Amino acid sequence: MSEPFELETQEENKGEASFEDAMRELEIIVKQLEENEVPLEKAINLFQKGVTLSKTCHQKLQKVEEQMDQILREDGTEEPFQLDKDDQ
Repeated sequence: MSEPFELETQEENKGEASFEDAMRELEIIVKQLEENEVPLEKAINLFQKGVTLSKTCHQKLQKVEEQMDQILREDGTEEPFQLDKDDQ
């Protein structure tokens, strides 16, 4: 059986973590900090890394949201996405 096809994004090619990877790492950091057995210096470093990961995730979500605000027409051109009154 063949391996599943994975589309590489430009971000992954640049070495940036994917949204999913950043979220996974953030969850690990939160879990470590919640255990309360982390030395203060390490806790501060983990917290700073967590803030950075949180900002990264937020930026990636904003980018996707902006992309979702556009819809492709049949001719390949983009137009703003708007819900009809009936769809709301």
